[in-house]
Amino acid sequence: MTVSDVPPIVTSRFGNPEAHTLAGYRATGGYEALAKALSMSPEAVGSEVKEASLLGRGGAGFPAGVKWGFCPPGVWPRYLVVNGDESEPGTYKDRMLMERDPHQLIEGVLIACYAVGCGQAFLYVRGEMALAQERIAAALNEAYAAGLVGRNIMGSDFSVDVVLHWGAGAYIVGEETALIESLEGERGMPRLKPPFFPAAKGLYMQPTIVNNVETLSNVPWIVTNGAAAYNALGAEASRGTRMFAVSGHVKNPGVYEVEFGTTTFRDIIYAPVYGGGIVGDRAIKAFIPGGASAPWFFEEHLDLPLEKGTVDRAGSMLGSGAIVVMDETTDVVRACLSLVRFFAHESCGKCTPCREGTTWLERILTRIISGQGRPTDLDLLLDVSDNISPGIAWPPKQTTICPLGPSAVSPISSALTRFRGEFESRIDLAVAARSAVTPVEISVGSHG
Repeated sequence: MTVSDVPPIVTSRFGNPEAHTLAGYRATGGYEALAKALSMSPEAVGSEVKEASLLGRGGAGFPAGVKWGFCPPGVWPRYLVVNGDESEPGTYKDRMLMERDPHQLIEGVLIACYAVGCGQAFLYVRGEMALAQERIAAALNEAYAAGLVGRNIMGSDFSVDVVLHWGAGAYIVGEETALIESLEGERGMPRLKPPFFPAAKGLYMQPTIVNNVETLSNVPWIVTNGAAAYNALGAEASRGTRMFAVSGHVKNPGVYEVEFGTTTFRDIIYAPVYGGGIVGDRAIKAFIPGGASAPWFFEEHLDLPLEKGTVDRAGSMLGSGAIVVMDETTDVVRACLSLVRFFAHESCGKCTPCREGTTWLERILTRIISGQGRPTDLDLLLDVSDNISPGIAWPPKQTTICPLGPSAVSPISSALTRFRGEFESRIDLAVAARSAVTPVEISVGSHG
């Protein structure tokens, strides 16, 4: 195993208990990147971020600088929306950034607004993240009072307002168009793309850039140190560093910032400074490489680097940056049900295949778990999955507007492909138990 000695970028202040305050942030160079950006042209700032090849850290991995250039020219106003509705099971890296270093995020937001030409930004935070909301609210108040947010920032002619908004705990609003619907006061449901690509028709039908918390938290470092310094870190197609939340059957669950594209799954799961290995030194059975919606990986994938292209080609994704480890004692049928139940519960109901399909997947798995499984259930699971995600392949095709439906298919496809025997054994035992039950004989006596 190898552990990179690259210093952290976005978690560098995590050891400072005062990092969430303006004084603590400015003591470590905070808002110097904003001052530098304001001395440059907006186009130059955008070009610097584009040259840095900063991939989005929310799941899709689209280059942030390229996305910033998608707004149609001459169309105003424009908005920046920060997706802080981190809801994927096992994912909690963005929450840590919002709680421990909110000014870093705010500075990234301000620089992005300057580069794109936005006069207003919205910070959308998941409803259950109370501490994150409090920390961001306090940081915004400090920044406004110091003239870092609002009108004529740092004496320039650049002005921007930042609005903090929190949701009601719906996973679906992690999808960018559903988040925009929620911001507009509507029920969080995804929009069709096309025509509602946010960069063209987003918030209030105006050009809108939606970026992830970790993505924007990288921006101050890039502006301060330059694209060349950022590109010197990581792999060719995955530059910089990236945060990963490691959970499950590991000795040291937590969030770790590692060099992107060079650290392997074996490193982050087993290295003493990261996951520290499997609890009880048991063998690994499977692990989810990128959040609950990602297809599972297995022991033969441990030496793959945490690099987007490599993981994509291997049949999964880095997604939301959540690595969930399952050891040899894991009941994969129950693990599968746990994930499917989440997606069934969080379906917004807009698309019939997702609304009905995920519910049926949950019912069938529940039937198997409860000892009422049928020999036809496994083919039925695959049939329902195929109606949601035709071909049950990766990357997924979908009969739904957004990827939530196919996300419920990932654990079923992974578990049945690798551990079908465990499903069959459970069903066989259930069938045998039912067959062993003999009808109660009823004797009819004579009446006299």
